[in-house]
Amino acid sequence: MSLLQFSIVIPTYNRPDRLQNCLEAIAKVDYLRDKFEIIVVDDGSEVSIAPIVEPFQSQLNLTLLRQANAGPASARNTGAAIAKGQFIVFTDDDCLPIADWLSALDTQFQQTPNALIGGQTLNALPDNLYSTASQLLIDYLYDYYNNGEATANFFASNNFSVPAAIFQSLNGFDTTFPLAAGEDREFCDRWLYQGHQMVYAPQVKVCHAHRLTLKSFWRQHFNYGRGAFCFHQHVPSAAREKSKLNRLLSISICSLIRSLKDRRMRQSF
Repeated sequence: MSLLQFSIVIPTYNRPDRLQNCLEAIAKVDYLRDKFEIIVVDDGSEVSIAPIVEPFQSQLNLTLLRQANAGPASARNTGAAIAKGQFIVFTDDDCLPIADWLSALDTQFQQTPNALIGGQTLNALPDNLYSTASQLLIDYLYDYYNNGEATANFFASNNFSVPAAIFQSLNGFDTTFPLAAGEDREFCDRWLYQGHQMVYAPQVKVCHAHRLTLKSFWRQHFNYGRGAFCFHQHVPSAAREKSKLNRLLSISICSLIRSLKDRRMRQSF
């Protein structure tokens, strides 16, 4: 049997419909089935997701793990702990990888085998104003952190991959981050601090189907703020970051909210 190239780790919590869409997309990925596995980690969902996962187990090398609710950082570590692939690929249950996702990632790893590789995330819901606004902010962060020639500095954990051995040597994600906010930023910072390279590979694409309302958009960015606070408490180098970024992000978020409110009011007439 061929050695596994990739172990795809997907944390999930109370979103069976989104998980199903994610697995359907992965089932259409154009890559040899005996070269990758999927590890779904149920982070204490209130309803069993086994009925969602089971139909895919006949066509994919798929393992379902369950744990008490502990947050996405813990769930990713749980999946990574049993990974058999040379590289661990992290994505989320509301992401839809495109067909050449793994082949593009394979090509990039042939060029930079010891790097953390971050792919591009596309908005799958362009008609949703709040999802669009959220993606614009992520794009802004990527432009800010990853525009240098030497190395990238930050990738969101819904589309990045690492050599398994190096990931384990760094003890994975910091599980003191309880929410999906800040733990990926801390891991990237620690990765760079240990002297490892990060590479942006925009050809490695997933579509992000994160449906938001004004309320959930506010909650999302409130949680991002909590994650940023936790990050600054944990990471000494974070204290040296330019305050300009935080000011610009605050201005950008406020401007986007005002724009979204204005558009919604115009649409109501």
